[in-house]
Amino acid sequence: MSDMPRLVIAPEPAAARPALSARELEVLLAWLAAESKEDAAARLFISASTVSTHISRIRAKYAAVRRGAPTKAHLLARALQDGYTTLDAW
Repeated sequence: MSDMPRLVIAPEPAAARPALSARELEVLLAWLAAESKEDAAARLFISASTVSTHISRIRAKYAAVRRGAPTKAHLLARALQDGYTTLDAW
């Protein structure tokens, strides 16, 4: 055997779960269940632009922990992975 040091690759750290506020979570789940941001907004009695703002902030939080979620499907997957919702709820 060689006296050369061996490369040791550290395991990936567990994926970080961003801390979503209760309101962000409420808006996210309403939007995921709705056909559009307008539909989600109507359910929550807020404007569609407010839904967009919340979704943008949620995406930024996921990007900050290096778990980007650029689409609605990605956000649903992240919400399931992080325990913010379950498959049974859908």
